[in-house]
Amino acid sequence: MVKAVWNGRVIADSDDTVVVEGNHYFPRDAVKDRYLRDSRLHSVCPWKGEASYHTLEVDGKLNVDAAWYYPQTTKRAKPIEGRVAFWRGVTIEE
Repeated sequence: MVKAVWNGRVIADSDDTVVVEGNHYFPRDAVKDRYLRDSRLHSVCPWKGEASYHTLEVDGKLNVDAAWYYPQTTKRAKPIEGRVAFWRGVTIEE
């Protein structure tokens, strides 16, 4: 089981992650909605497509734009389409 942990809370856990460029992409239904806040940030990866972001909120603390996902990917990146990955201090425990 792989877990994404921030501020002492498990944000996501799954035994079905896809690793791309060293990042674990969790199935969307493995991520706990109560910790996600929408973000306006978007970025573009030349081979994956346009990413959207979420801010994490745990016990009143914010981790801005710490989760990202690709709502629609390029053909090469289809295995991670709709999945969520983390950074900015989120610990991945395997």
